[in-house]
Amino acid sequence: MFLQLLKYFKQRKKYWLIPLLLIFIIFAVAIIIGPASPYSPFIYTVF
Repeated sequence: MFLQLLKYFKQRKKYWLIPLLLIFIIFAVAIIIGPASPYSPFIYTVF
């Protein structure tokens, strides 16, 4: 699925969406891992 998304970006010349997608992935991982990690106080200050 991820490779298909990258092919779509390449074919449609939507390169500007790649950083946005990476930011969403980073936030999703931070939310999922957040409560179980020692970095949770720093993550909650971002939100």
